[in-house]
Amino acid sequence: MDNGILKIEKSSDAKKSNVPLVTEDDQARGDMMITRVVRVKNVSVQELGPLVRQFSDQKDGGHVANFNAANVMMLTGHAASVNRLVEIIRSVDQAGDKRVDIVKLKFATADDVVSVVDNIYKDSGKGSIPEFLIPKVVADGRTNSVIVSGEGQARTRAIELIKRLDGELQSQGNTKVIYLNYANSEDLVKVLQGVSKTLAEEGQGAATKTRSRSQNETSIEAHPDSNSLVITAQPDTMRSLESVIERLDIRRAQVLVEAIIVEVMEADGINFGLQWISEQGGMMQFNNGSTVPVGSLAVAAEQARDKTVKKNVVGTDSGNATEYEETIEGDLGPLGALLGGINGLAMGIVKNDWGAIIQAVSTDTNSNILATPSVTTMDNEEASIIVGQEVPIITGSQTGSNNSNPFQTVERQEVGVKLKVTPQINDGTAVQLTIEQEVSGVSGATSVDISINKRAIKTTVMADDGGMVVLGGLIDEDVQESVSKVPILGDIPILGHLFRSTSTSKRKRNLIVFIRPTIVRDGIKMNKLSHSKYNFIRGEQYKQKQDGIDLMPLTDVPILPEWNDALVLPPTYEEYLKQQNADERNND
Repeated sequence: MDNGILKIEKSSDAKKSNVPLVTEDDQARGDMMITRVVRVKNVSVQELGPLVRQFSDQKDGGHVANFNAANVMMLTGHAASVNRLVEIIRSVDQAGDKRVDIVKLKFATADDVVSVVDNIYKDSGKGSIPEFLIPKVVADGRTNSVIVSGEGQARTRAIELIKRLDGELQSQGNTKVIYLNYANSEDLVKVLQGVSKTLAEEGQGAATKTRSRSQNETSIEAHPDSNSLVITAQPDTMRSLESVIERLDIRRAQVLVEAIIVEVMEADGINFGLQWISEQGGMMQFNNGSTVPVGSLAVAAEQARDKTVKKNVVGTDSGNATEYEETIEGDLGPLGALLGGINGLAMGIVKNDWGAIIQAVSTDTNSNILATPSVTTMDNEEASIIVGQEVPIITGSQTGSNNSNPFQTVERQEVGVKLKVTPQINDGTAVQLTIEQEVSGVSGATSVDISINKRAIKTTVMADDGGMVVLGGLIDEDVQESVSKVPILGDIPILGHLFRSTSTSKRKRNLIVFIRPTIVRDGIKMNKLSHSKYNFIRGEQYKQKQDGIDLMPLTDVPILPEWNDALVLPPTYEEYLKQQNADERNND
């Protein structure tokens, strides 16, 4: 001991004392009691242990212990005896038979068999079987074979297991009914038929070649009523199809697309003109802007006058002619049509055989249009919305002989706000949008038919989730000035206004279209967006109810129920009669 005192004890009890642990590098010799740990590489310590114990000097304190999990042996005893046991273990622990065998499969696929064998040894070999007793199996998909290597007995057991797994399957029982959660069964059939065709063409090694034609055939049918698939296929093909279905039958994201269309327009115009006419000397007229020609006005005024004509009548008894006067009323139609086209001030001055018409008008137009159409659609699905009306447009006319049976052909055209969009959600939060946006409206009638104002955009853009993107727009400013005058006289300062007509207009228009996509991946976000829109429209109804209806104060304005409240249906006819009878009894 360290304090110089010697401790004497029996050899059989030495293993329980503080025996030093030595390694291969330590030179322990003689009768010194030691403990050594020996790692066995090629043989199981469970089988090697009984052999080593026969050579151990157990009476003099020798001891041999196995640790199966790590495949090591712990030796305790005199140094000479322990060294001799180590030499015995090294002699026995030699590499065994590790040949390589190739097993060709007839019915099963190599990848599936290797997966099963690996799982069996992985689960059953934890802590009980040494690593060298676990065979190595590798799949060769090109020849549909399994390569087996390892210790002889382990290799034999693995080959026997592989041959059992490579058994011919019965054709019965290879039909499955798969119910879909989100995908459409009829759409999915086309995809799965293409996948099964590819699998059949590629084949899967010798296993596919050895099957009969009837076994290789795959049947995929859709049952629309239950939104399910009925599939008949071999197990390997069935697993591939089930994997494809699992990846495709997912809840697809939706996209709420909101468009904002803003149009602000300002327009100003001034028309001023003076026209002359003389009964003897002709006239000076202009026809620019909204000026009414003085010649047409003079003709219409003449037609509107009452005229007195003299007529003769012969008496039936005397035979004498008698002259009398008759007044014929003038035609006010042409004059009314001309005066109806006058805008602003129109004043006529007549002196002797001279007449003059002064016309002056100033216009000021302002408009502010805001439209916000929105639509929700599935990812990669086209959606459209239109809010407007259909207006009739004459596309042709025809008359028969002698202008008999005239008729016209009319087509109806949609005008209003249109939005057509196809969203595609990319990786992350970006959305690609293919958009067709149109705003149209009837501007007024022309000499031929109505005219339609149309503003349209067709484009493809990329936007972030919840981000605003400007699609395009128009900033237009138009200034026009038209002057009709008498040469030379119209150029005279100040007095020249008596011999000319001037029309000036200015129009400025700003049109911009914005788009904002919002990705909706789950029901929580969809419920939140719907709640917001629902409360907005309900608030508008409540405001209208508070304001009341003019001339109908007792009319109750309907309002949507609270969000998530059950809709209350009106009573049935029987319930209404019962309520009426109950009210009558209460009144009595």
